[in-house]
Amino acid sequence: MRKGEKGILIAIVAIVVMFWGINSYRQAQDSAPDRGIPFYSDAPAELQAKGAELFRDLKCRDCHALWGVRNPMQSVPAPAMDGIGSLRDETWLFNYLSAQDPKQIIPSRLKAEYQMPSFAHLPEHDRKTLATFLASLKVEDWYLEEVKKSEYEKLTGETYKGGATDE
Repeated sequence: MRKGEKGILIAIVAIVVMFWGINSYRQAQDSAPDRGIPFYSDAPAELQAKGAELFRDLKCRDCHALWGVRNPMQSVPAPAMDGIGSLRDETWLFNYLSAQDPKQIIPSRLKAEYQMPSFAHLPEHDRKTLATFLASLKVEDWYLEEVKKSEYEKLTGETYKGGATDE
């Protein structure tokens, strides 16, 4: 070995051992069992297919995440739809989708081009299908508080303190 190469090699080995030790320590500290994916749908397969098709055709994913997937080309701070059915019921969602001005129901801090559009122009059957599909998107109870916190903070810009978030 040339002069200095031994020191560099020792430094690299020391850094690798240090990172290995830190990783081992973190894994030992994280003893909570993995509870799995908290998102699920209680809708029949046919409704899931029709709802997902409408969600795609209406370009909802341009702003909203679904099943943890968001359009990487958009950065709109819209709430994820995972678990929306644990927060809102089908009637509320249908009324929201049918509103001529959704901002009257949930005020928005976003620029006009990023605000929730009205779907009142859609046939009632499509709005009903979409509302039923969205109402079927649930989260496990242990995850629900995080969903409420996220929705509240995105909609209001304020820190969530717990409790009811009905707007």
